[in-house]
Amino acid sequence: METLINVLILAAGLGTRMKSRRAKVLHRAGGMPLIEHVVGTALELAPPGQVTVVIGHQAEEVRQAVARYGVRFALQAEQRGTGHAVMAAREALRGAGGLLVVLYGDCPLLRAETLRRLVELHQGSGAAATVITTVLEDPTGYGRILADAEGNLEAIVEEKAATPEQRAIREINSGIYCFEATLLWKHLDEIGNDNPAGEYYLTDIIAIFRRHGYKVRTFRLEDSLQVLGINNRIELAAADRILREAKLREVLLAGVTVERPETVTIDRPVRIGIDTLVEPFAQILGETSIGENCRIGAGAIVRDSRLGDGVEIGPYTIVNRSVLEDGARAGPFARLRLENHLEAGAAVGNFVELKKARLGRRSKALHLAYLGDASIEEQVNIGAGTITCNYDGVAKHPTTIRRGAFVGSNATLVAPLEIGEGSYVGAGSVITEPVPAEALALGRARQVVKEGWARRRRERLGAARAEVGGSTAADSAARPASAPETPRSG
Repeated sequence: METLINVLILAAGLGTRMKSRRAKVLHRAGGMPLIEHVVGTALELAPPGQVTVVIGHQAEEVRQAVARYGVRFALQAEQRGTGHAVMAAREALRGAGGLLVVLYGDCPLLRAETLRRLVELHQGSGAAATVITTVLEDPTGYGRILADAEGNLEAIVEEKAATPEQRAIREINSGIYCFEATLLWKHLDEIGNDNPAGEYYLTDIIAIFRRHGYKVRTFRLEDSLQVLGINNRIELAAADRILREAKLREVLLAGVTVERPETVTIDRPVRIGIDTLVEPFAQILGETSIGENCRIGAGAIVRDSRLGDGVEIGPYTIVNRSVLEDGARAGPFARLRLENHLEAGAAVGNFVELKKARLGRRSKALHLAYLGDASIEEQVNIGAGTITCNYDGVAKHPTTIRRGAFVGSNATLVAPLEIGEGSYVGAGSVITEPVPAEALALGRARQVVKEGWARRRRERLGAARAEVGGSTAADSAARPASAPETPRSG
């Protein structure tokens, strides 16, 4: 029978060394909250119903960060140490048997294969617990591992209580454990808080197990980066760099061309199809998916969006929470602000902004337009300078432009409004009423031409300047040569 495995993730602390008002596990590395990385790793070991996250500081925000994965939660309302966090989860786990793997929510580099190896080693050891250890060049601040030659853990000595000889030990406790769950629940309440902080430390369970005659084993991990927690912004930046370098390597090996990859930012959840080209300084963020044979221009930012095959994003274009179907184009210097949909072959050009707009197949708005709350059907042309006036100061209103319509340059479309199929809107028009199909709509004053007006104006101005100049010359001639200049103030 397969062994039951539960995973417990401790994520209740604030993380004071981060110097932040945000809970530590909500800080982001590789484009994801730290806690999301750890939950994703845990789910490769156990199903969602067997993964429990202990929350405390900013509990609701932490819950929301990973709720979509279907994991369970336990509240540690008062944070009184790691042992106390496990006690807080006991009811949620209902004393489950099998194995319990304990992780921390600030270890984003931990790999699932490491946890599988931990479980495998534990199951073959006959131990009550197995702890991951690692060797550091500088072990300052970590509990030291005292183990015999066979890897049996004798004690974990905290640095403050260690002798000089013990401080010289470079093998440290990662705090990641695999427990025989039944034994843990049986002896958990023996952990006390007789220490200066008055807290319950999970490390004390090792001595308790040894006192009861149980064996505790160590699993020394060579790659120490996997198990080191994030405690400050320097470590956060280092983890972010490692995760992003790994993601770049992943997409390059998957058939994506990235020009000057050291300048490009790609979040961990991003998916990119083969033969896509990413130009320098582009950012591809969040839950974005990009199809095959696309081009992401230099300096472009694409976030939480879905791009089909053959899509082109011009340089310095921003695409946010939008869908671009096969062959669609946007940019350069365009902004798809949110919740837009470009159907196949639709095109948005330079200095065009869209907000909650849908462009039908082969429709285009190529220059200097704002289209908000707009539904634009197939083969529509939007002229340069067109805007939809969608906000009246109180509410937003929709604009609908039917198939094959032509909107001339500098048109102002006052919503709510519908422009009929195949109709024309004259350049420079302000349109406030519906336009029927196949009609021409003009909303501008009649042009007036005054022949010779410009010539007559120039003549009047020239005469006036000559008159002013003559008066100045006469005044100068009448002034005595010895007369002083008029004093100037300031």
